Amino acid sequence: MSAIGADVLAMRNGQQTRVASGGVDPSTVRGRWMSVGSSDHHDPRTAGTEAAAAAITGPDPTLLVVFCSGRLDPAEVLAGIGTVAAGVPLIGCSSDSEITSAGPGEGRVVVTALGGSGLAARTAFGTGSSGGQRAAGAAAAACVEPVADLPHTALLLLTDGLVGDQEEIVSGAYEVVGAGVPLVGGAASPHPAAKQTFLLHGDQVLTDAVVGASIASASPLGIGVRHGWRKVGEPMLVTRCAKGRVVELDEKPALPTYLERLSAPAIAYTDPVEFDRFAGTRPIGVRRRSGEEVRNVRTTELFLSDGWLSCTGDIPEGGLVWIMEGDESTVLEAAGDACRAAVDALDGHQPVGLLAFDCGSRRGVLGEDGSRTEVSRMTGQAGGAPLSGFYSWGEIARTQGINGFHHNTVVILAVS
Repeated sequence: MSAIGADVLAMRNGQQTRVASGGVDPSTVRGRWMSVGSSDHHDPRTAGTEAAAAAITGPDPTLLVVFCSGRLDPAEVLAGIGTVAAGVPLIGCSSDSEITSAGPGEGRVVVTALGGSGLAARTAFGTGSSGGQRAAGAAAAACVEPVADLPHTALLLLTDGLVGDQEEIVSGAYEVVGAGVPLVGGAASPHPAAKQTFLLHGDQVLTDAVVGASIASASPLGIGVRHGWRKVGEPMLVTRCAKGRVVELDEKPALPTYLERLSAPAIAYTDPVEFDRFAGTRPIGVRRRSGEEVRNVRTTELFLSDGWLSCTGDIPEGGLVWIMEGDESTVLEAAGDACRAAVDALDGHQPVGLLAFDCGSRRGVLGEDGSRTEVSRMTGQAGGAPLSGFYSWGEIARTQGINGFHHNTVVILAVS
């Protein structure tokens, strides 16, 4: 038998109504609700049906957000969801690992449903993101105009984690929505066995795409962003770089300069596997007006011989960067802090649910036990509201400025 998100029965208006375990009764929070259902059934159609049935616990479902294991057939998953929630706006993406209030897991379908009065949503998508990132981001952001005459709006974006220049996607969305609408979301991650990503929109399975959902609410929406990495030493000037390749820092070869600053072991200078193991907890922070944006650092045999660093995000030439480091305790602390910041941004309103976009690199640092602890830290700040999310290949959070693409970061959207 498959494991399905646990349900309990609550009494409302003299009738029994299914409410997801850990969820908030829709009748108690001004009519808005969020619930989460999950299933690890081996048959993808059945998994989609079970997860959707467990998620839809309140009236007037407005939006479904689906995180689907990359090893499942997404078309079959959508077919199963359609038997329960045909016509409900839907976005989603592939995932290596999924998150619910019960903890992290793999091989599942996780469906998050939002609905009730005072909540509206509209969706859109853009394709061709590998060559036209800015245009794809703008197309997905077109869903914002108009949603409803409600005072609070956020744009939820899901992108293809295998596509480069993700900052251009965020910039394209920003050109459409402007500074008044915050952006939040993450990049689809592939399952290691499948080695491919997909995006979901309505009943469509998309590749090389961006999907967006505009969420409008009568009550505040809060975003929390934390990474848990601390700066090491003085900043350095990026004196040469191109397309994710950092060639020089402070006019010196970037890779040995990075390793020397950290007193790295000798083998990290010559072995790309050992370099990546060492660098996994030592990313680079890029200075932005809103704070640091974290970038993963990697290398190859070619880059080792040339003295270059490879980063999975934009590092501007002429900009300032810091080497950063952390450990399990700082990564765990960041998870709780991000949730607390998102809830605090609700201005005293009770959260009905939280969506989490957590970098897959952080899961690599924490391991299985640490990842369970991390989710526990998140739920501890949720006040009993349900939590869902996935481990992404990049996180989106823009609350000020035009930038907003991150790595090694946890991003939380709180809905009230």
